Amino acid sequence: MKYFKFIYLGIFLFVILALFYIYTSIENVTTKIDNNLKALYVKEAIEHAKSIGSQIKQIITVDPYNEIKNNSEKEKIIQRILSSHITSSYKYIYILYKDKKGSYRYLVDGSLEDRGLFGQRLNVEKLYWDKVYTTQKGLLIRHKNLDSLWITYLYPLIFQNKVEAILAIDFSTSLPYTIKQAVKPISSLFIAIFISIFVLLLILFYQTILTLKSKKESITDQLTSVYNRTYLRDFLEKINPTDYSILMVDIDHFKTINDNYGHKVGDEVLKYVITLIKDEIRDKDKIVRYGGEEFLIFIKRSKNDLSNTLAEHIAKRINNKLSSHIIKVENIELKVTVSIGVTANIEHFKTISEAIKHADSMLYIAKQTGRNKVVTDSDTIQQTNIEKLNIEEIKDAIDNKRIFCEFQPIIDLRTTKIIKYEALVRLKDKNNQTVYPNRFLNTIFNTSLYTEMTKSVMEIVFETIKEKQLHISINFNFSDILNTSIYDTIIQELQEHKNLSSYITIELLEYELLEEISIIKERLDHIRSFNVKIALDDFGSGYANYAIFKSIPVDYIKIDGSLIKEIDTDKISQKIVKSIQILADELDIQTIAEFVHSANIYKTIQNFQINNAQGFYLGKPSALD
Repeated sequence: MKYFKFIYLGIFLFVILALFYIYTSIENVTTKIDNNLKALYVKEAIEHAKSIGSQIKQIITVDPYNEIKNNSEKEKIIQRILSSHITSSYKYIYILYKDKKGSYRYLVDGSLEDRGLFGQRLNVEKLYWDKVYTTQKGLLIRHKNLDSLWITYLYPLIFQNKVEAILAIDFSTSLPYTIKQAVKPISSLFIAIFISIFVLLLILFYQTILTLKSKKESITDQLTSVYNRTYLRDFLEKINPTDYSILMVDIDHFKTINDNYGHKVGDEVLKYVITLIKDEIRDKDKIVRYGGEEFLIFIKRSKNDLSNTLAEHIAKRINNKLSSHIIKVENIELKVTVSIGVTANIEHFKTISEAIKHADSMLYIAKQTGRNKVVTDSDTIQQTNIEKLNIEEIKDAIDNKRIFCEFQPIIDLRTTKIIKYEALVRLKDKNNQTVYPNRFLNTIFNTSLYTEMTKSVMEIVFETIKEKQLHISINFNFSDILNTSIYDTIIQELQEHKNLSSYITIELLEYELLEEISIIKERLDHIRSFNVKIALDDFGSGYANYAIFKSIPVDYIKIDGSLIKEIDTDKISQKIVKSIQILADELDIQTIAEFVHSANIYKTIQNFQINNAQGFYLGKPSALD
């Protein structure tokens, strides 16, 4: 479908070129006919002139003027000679001489009508006639006449190497005019078509400008003029994630500014902060307003930045610049700082959504540890050794059963009781240090080790369920369901633990594009036959494809943390979450709010009638002991 517009454009251009070719061909043919007729008549005129000249020389010996003036008989003979050449095309044939004052007068006129008398003056284009006198060569004069082809051929009558008079033959024909009149409607039609096409192109050009303007407005935040979430969605679909590092920037204590000085001042602060940030990033970097006072910056990575320090360097520049500035708004001086979380090594994450979440986690650490600082991958405990584990290290951990899970509680907001846990895979390295999934999952993705790890995780979960009688969620991607090896492992484990399978919820990452939906539906229906629940994870973070509910059986919607973490202050997030909750109620689907990190967030989501919640405020991932 996406190529149709190019096909239509090609057809349109072909039609225009074809019409232009036909039009120019008609014009060329008309011009050729006109030139051929001219050449034909000129050739005949020259032959007539030579014939008349030779006959006159048999009558006139030396001086045409005096001989004709003194001998009327000679005048009559020459007149008859001239008249004998008169036709419908050659209407006027006459001889003029040049008097002493340089004027041209009739010597003999052979015309059958409007005949000039001997010595009568005739107004002529002297420039051409004088040229014939000077050069002693014949000359063509084409007169401007819209109704016919009208040409005068001037032929010098030379006696004793001197031009004594000039023979003029006027010939005309309406044939070229007739041809032009015949093709005129066709030419007019083509001109009308070209004008119509030109007007159409002007309209299309105007519409294109309006469309581009409208599109720009739809992807631009109206207040700060940076990109908005609509742009972010398209941007994430098109980019190669590993080409960028991610900064998550949050203005410190912005709510206090709004509360103390009003939203008008807060808006001005936002715009001023964005101006300062733009001074520190490059044209190829992208900045997106992610929340009320939160911004995502995608830093284009450099081939020369082998240590991935560029993003951190830019983040520190932004932090330092804002820290050193006093912002003046309406005679109010404000000291504004920012906290920044950095994901420099995006390739360590399975999806860009996880990388954004990680930057958000870094931001959270920056805010929790004093604000006005930059926290990067290398600053966090879980990134002590940022390098990914190799295949051998991961295989060794699986073989020696150093795979384990931490569990994060999910709370029922009505009863405030834990209803289930989310299992989060970890492993211990040879030094007994905890390694998080961003350092090993991507390495083994689409390998047999990934299947082995899936089996290990499910065995751990079922062992926990058997021991604790707890409901537990396990994370998968839609691509895992399409992977026959992973799917077979899931089914095998469910069959082996049929009596425990009803305790399982499978969480599927909503951000991924769905392909082969019929296969996914068939396989999920089979999984549900074991009384397994299905949850959509990170709903609202990416594609938010509502059509998914028509095909995929869903029991839970996990509302993405990017919408929840500022729901107490951000009206847009509030409206989106409300709409998701309304949809869930209509479809009889339970909702779970992720990233509940404060009491304010907790109270807000309770007011929104969200069913369940999960986040650091309610409980961090840990061992169940």
